[in-house]
Parts: sequence; structure tokens; C-alpha cells
Amino acid sequence: MSTSRPRTKAGGPRVRVITTGGTIASRPDPHGTVSVAVPGSTLVDPTNPDMTVEVEEAMLVHSFNLTLGQMVRIAARVRAAARDPEVDGIVVTHGTDTMEETAYLTDLVLGAGPTVVFTGAQRHAGEPDGDGPRNLADALGVAACAGPGLGAVVVMAGQVHAARHATKVHTRSPEAFGSPGHGPIGHVHGSHVHVAARPVRPAGFDLDELGTLDARVDIVPAYAGADGVHVAASRAAGARGLVLEALGAGNPTPGLLRELRVCLAAGVPVLVTSRCRQGPAVPVYGSGGGATLAEAGAVFAGSLTAPKARLLLAAALTACPDPAEALNRIRPHLTW
Repeated sequence: MSTSRPRTKAGGPRVRVITTGGTIASRPDPHGTVSVAVPGSTLVDPTNPDMTVEVEEAMLVHSFNLTLGQMVRIAARVRAAARDPEVDGIVVTHGTDTMEETAYLTDLVLGAGPTVVFTGAQRHAGEPDGDGPRNLADALGVAACAGPGLGAVVVMAGQVHAARHATKVHTRSPEAFGSPGHGPIGHVHGSHVHVAARPVRPAGFDLDELGTLDARVDIVPAYAGADGVHVAASRAAGARGLVLEALGAGNPTPGLLRELRVCLAAGVPVLVTSRCRQGPAVPVYGSGGGATLAEAGAVFAGSLTAPKARLLLAAALTACPDPAEALNRIRPHLTW
């Protein structure tokens, strides 16, 4: 779709806003169900006195309906904007359910371009105390002044979170996002933006390597007594990689260990994350625990959450069909 270029005063930073739908662009229908209905062009005030704002509508969907292919399309729109020498910063409005995944995928393919700020809302546009306008104003401020090299970030409720660590921590509260174990890298107070730290960003991927990100990688949850049936089903479905959302520091159950060994012996890579929200997945325990799983060939994903580990492994397996090469490609990302 074409980009609208509203008339603003000359000078000041130029920020591209890419809209994708979500609660920030939703209103209730006559039955009270929240539905996507608001075009992206209506979200942004085109007369912002501090910057030139351009609006580009990429799609109009709830983020729980997004496919990996659509996330790649969003990342492609961001990359195109980032390559425009006149663009100083980029904002993406997005539903909060999968915002952390699209933001992380974008960060993996962004390189050293301008800062990309993802934002959304927990309260729809028809509510009198909706949080969308404030979040969008904060996002515009961060995009306009953060400069290049910050990568992709999530800005909600006045906090700036690095894409690598940002995760949705509450289903309803306006303070929907956090960075468990790390904390925000910055804050927004009115018109003042303070970025206290810049995240380490290992080399990612060229978006052209990823196609529609069609390498199937499944997430398998661990819970008391899990017998491995999910692992067997994923293997039968043709999964090229698996992510275990393990117990504690990275421990499987006996049933999961048995089935994961079968996958590893067949050359299917396994990344291990933790279902705990703080602390890394590390191979500590033997006797069938994480250390035993590591001995079988599983790779521990450090502080990455399972959804992000899945995206990282899917990207690597799409770009590098050889599993060993794919794992070598992602090891710099698997840190605490």
C-alpha cells in the first residue's frame, strides 16, 4: 500500500508509522465483541509539531491471527522503511498477543538501521481511558530521538523494552509488557525519552534468506508426568526442529527425555528453554535432568523464551538447511 505523507512544518525527524491492526485499531461491534475496524491512517495525528509523520497501512488483523509469513511481511515493510535515507525512525502498531514475536523477528533481520518501535494497546479505541494514544505518542518520541543501532524495541506504559527480552506479562493491565530478569532499557516521561542501555545484538539474518519462514519448529511444554506424546506427534508431522519449554533450569521428564533422544538421534535439533519467567536454561542436573539432555545433543537457549527460541531456530533452519550449520549460526544468540 502507498505511504501517506501528511503536511507538517519543515525540519525535524521523519518517522514512518506502519500499522497492522490489533486492539489499538479496534472498536467493539454491536454485540460488544472487540473487532479490528479502524484504518491505520486514523490513529496518528498528522499535525505533530515535533516531527514529520508518515503512515503506511500494512494489514488490519488481530495479532493472534498472524502467520509467520505475515510476520515476515511486516519485517519486510520495516526493512524497506529502514532503507529510506529520509526516515529517522519507525513505529509499528501491532496487537499485543504476538507483538514480542514480530518485534524479535524484526530485530533479527534489522541490522544497524534506525530504531524500530513496536507499540499497541490493552484497551480498544472506543474506551474513554484507552491507552493506545499515549502509547503511540511515546513510541513516536522514542523513534524520533533514539537514533540508529537500538534495534527493535517494545514501548508500552512508558517503558522501553529490548525486543530480545520483551514479553507480555499481563492479559489485561495497561502495563502489559516486561523484561523478566532484565528490566526495561529506558523510560518515557511525557516528552522526555531516556534510554539507559543499548542491547547487545548479535548478527542476525538477511530477510531474503527466510522466504516465508516455513521451516516447521514446534514448542513442546514440560509438566509433571509429561510422557513425550507431543514430541512424537511433532516428529511425525515433519518438524525440523523442536523447542522444549522445560522444567526449572532446563529439565525434562523421563517421557520427554526418551522421545527427545529419538529426535536428536535422527538429526532434529532441540533447543531447551525454561517455563520459568526469570533465569536461564542451563544444563545442571544429571540423572535424567538437563545435563543428561545436553549429553544427548540438545542445545540450551539461555534466557530466550520458547516463542523466541522457536523463531530463532526456524530462521536458522530456513537459512541453513544443515542442522549443524543452523545451530552454529544461532549460538551467539543463546546467552543469559
